[in-house]
Amino acid sequence: MTESPSIRVLLVDDEPLARDMLREMLQGDPQVEIVGESCNGREALEAIRAEAPDLIFLDVQMPEVGGFEVLAALKGEQTPYVIFSMRFGHLKCRLSITC
Repeated sequence: MTESPSIRVLLVDDEPLARDMLREMLQGDPQVEIVGESCNGREALEAIRAEAPDLIFLDVQMPEVGGFEVLAALKGEQTPYVIFSMRFGHLKCRLSITC
């Protein structure tokens, strides 16, 4: 039996707890490889370019460079699939889109 390829994932969120929760959810999946974590948009851009992930869990609102600004900075480059995360009051919601 051949092994199915893993999905290379980058976690981007300025909240350590949010990254911890995502990591915990994804670590049990044998098809997921977490290739990095970033706590801000600048780090995210560097990691995206260095690691070429297939999928990013991307926080919309972060200090300095937010999620939408990260995607705008990647315009014209190979862009991974994105699952946005955003906070509404005390709730954290996830919205899946493809770029």
